[in-house]
This record gives sequence, C-alpha cells and structure tokens, in this order.
Amino acid sequence: MYQVYTNIDDFKINLKKILKFIAKDSKNTAYNFNNELFYVLNNIVNMPYKYRKSIYHNDKNIRDCIFKGYTIPYLIDEKNQKIILLDIFKWSNR
Repeated sequence: MYQVYTNIDDFKINLKKILKFIAKDSKNTAYNFNNELFYVLNNIVNMPYKYRKSIYHNDKNIRDCIFKGYTIPYLIDEKNQKIILLDIFKWSNR
C-alpha cells in the first residue's frame, strides 16, 4: 500500500502561502480547503494513476492532481510504495 509524503519544501511552502491568502477572507474556508485537499490527496493511494500524466514533467510517474483550480504534481515511487507531493500552484501562475 502506498503512503503519501509531504516532505518536499516547495509543496509545504506554497500550501502555507495559499492557506494564508484564503484565511485573509475566512479562516474557516482555509481550514476547509486544507481538510478537503488532504482528503483528496490521501485517497490517491487507492488509485495512484487516476490523475493525468503531468504536463509540467516528462515522466509517466509524475501526475497532476487538479483541486479547485490548483495543480498538485506528485511522484509515484513504485519501488518504495510512496506518493511524494512535489508542489502546489494555481495553473494561471505557472
């Protein structure tokens, strides 16, 4: 069974920025966004190839999860049974 890892700095830093931005309007909305996002990300372990092959990377094991207009590229490490979250960004900012 795969496990989800978020120890990539780009993902952590950018997620914090996004949550701070959302929280300016509503802390509750930011909290819900974070919970819903991790619900989706934690379910990737059931079907790691569910999302499209990344348009930002030339590797079949890097996929793009799209969530509320944000792209979360992740690496499927089959050997170690890991899903590694690489980044999170708004498609229009890429």
